[in-house]
Amino acid sequence: MHSDAARITAGILLETESVLMRPDNPFTLTSGRKSPVYVDCRRLIAFPRARRRLMAMAAALIEERIGFEALDVVAGGETAGIPFAAWIADLMMLPMCYVRKQAKGFGRNARIEGDLAPGQRAILVEDLATDGGSKLDFIEALREAEADCAHAFVIFHYDIFPAGIEKLRKAGVALHALATWWDVIALAESEGALDRDGLKTVRAFLEDPEGWAPAA
Repeated sequence: MHSDAARITAGILLETESVLMRPDNPFTLTSGRKSPVYVDCRRLIAFPRARRRLMAMAAALIEERIGFEALDVVAGGETAGIPFAAWIADLMMLPMCYVRKQAKGFGRNARIEGDLAPGQRAILVEDLATDGGSKLDFIEALREAEADCAHAFVIFHYDIFPAGIEKLRKAGVALHALATWWDVIALAESEGALDRDGLKTVRAFLEDPEGWAPAA
């Protein structure tokens, strides 16, 4: 099931321009670094048919990997994870909460919004994962609220920063994703979305993102 889901997800991401590849005109990231690829899964909320298919595959993947009765609550990460968490919670008939990046500083001063009880088994939902760092922060907040969180789900995982996945593993967290850059580049190659030089440039970045630099 997952190979089909990965291919369909990659196709949706390309069609909706939620993933972009510009080997000849690299993007400038917030860090100032250059990248021939860019991901914006937030765009998906604007495509009802595509997002419905993605959420159905997400719920199926979670049930297959984790179990039908193994979770008590779906937790979205502020802000991009919130709509996806809501749709997945609805499909799985589970309560939903969301995790703030930081406490709001008034009222209950809580990082968790919704009704999360101690001991509940939670899955964190986000739109994408690069090196997994922000996932750990959200998961720590859930654990501080005495929830049991051993799983995180994203629509898209870069899958090019193994150290990040190792950090999640050491923290007792399994990361689940519908697709990775390797799925996207495989589909782009099979459909001729990039020429040979473009594919070579993107693959060079994916194989060594820290050392990659645009051609002079």
